[in-house]
Formats: sequence, C-alpha cells, structure tokens
Amino acid sequence: MSTSSLIYSADPGLLIGFHGCDHSVRNSVVAGRKMLKASQNRHDWLGAGFYFWQNNYDRALDFATNPPGKTKIIKPAVLGAIFSLGNCLDLTDKKWIDLVKLSYDSLKQSAESEGNKLPVNKNAKDSKDKVLRELDCAVIENIHKVVKELGDPPFDSVRGIFIEGASLYDGAGFHEKTHVQICIRNPNCIKGFFLPRKDVNWP
Repeated sequence: MSTSSLIYSADPGLLIGFHGCDHSVRNSVVAGRKMLKASQNRHDWLGAGFYFWQNNYDRALDFATNPPGKTKIIKPAVLGAIFSLGNCLDLTDKKWIDLVKLSYDSLKQSAESEGNKLPVNKNAKDSKDKVLRELDCAVIENIHKVVKELGDPPFDSVRGIFIEGASLYDGAGFHEKTHVQICIRNPNCIKGFFLPRKDVNWP
C-alpha cells in the first residue's frame, strides 16, 4: 500500500511521550505489575492502540485531571514512556495523508453502494471540538484492514498533529490545545516506562 519506494519514514530514533492516567495505574505499570490497556474506542482519534502525547507532560496531566466523558480518575498522574515509531502511519507526511484520503473515499463508496451511512465526528457535551471522532477512527482502521488483506507490513504506530481549542488571540493561527498525539499499535515499540522527574538546580 506504500505510495513511495523511498526508505525514509517517521523518526528513526527513540521518542518520549506521556500518558495521563490514575496514580495507581502509573505506579503499577512502572513497577512492571501490569501493562497499559490499549484503547479500543470507536471514537479514538488515531484508531486502536496505546496513546501518548509527544513531549507534552502538561497536556497529559490536563487530560488526567479533566478526563473526557464518563471516565473517572481518582488521583491524576502522568506516565512517561520511551518508544520508537517503527513503521509509522505518519500524518505529517504527505504520502500518508494522501492514503487517508483514499481510505475515506473507499469507505464512502462502499457505504453508498450498500445503502449505509458513514460514522461522523461529533462534539462532546463539554467541548466545541469534534472530540468523538468515529469517522476518523473508521478511516484509520480501514487502512490497517486493507494493509492486512494485501499482506503488506502492518503499521506499528500512527502519529498526527491536532489543531484543537480556542484561538490564542483574535486572528491567531495558534490554538490553546494544539498537540502531537501518537498511537502505538505494536507494543514492542515501547522500550520502557518511567516516572517523570522534575528539573533540579545545576550546577
């Protein structure tokens, strides 16, 4: 399904990401007593997998402090992770953006031929952004389905930049919740978890 024969894809090294969760979950994962549970909601922005905010501790903490929907977090905490992207469906890369468009066109054609309706991205009650992204999730998952059917190497991860929240000021091109989100599909890409530490005075 690759649209290019070039060998360059995503970041070749290790990245740091942060995951907002309950204090008990963070401690159990760091101690090796349990593994994170992959998200499998129909409205997940990047499809099913393990979600991290790339280099964004504060956003992860905000998520844990203000969880969406009916999610309840008793004691907000942030889990750090070190991972590689592997074979990444990187939505900062034109070839993969084009592939997402093709996936949507394919889903739309199938839905029309079968007399069905596509899912839609919807606003949550407490948000002006379309945070319940059932359409986007379906489009991404369709890519993974087709890749598997073709026998191509599966995508290990998905990465996207999201423009979210209110404008920082009148006429601004910057928004208060813009972020880079990463969905790790292949758990082997996660090299380890850690407790985020604070800066110290040095020297």
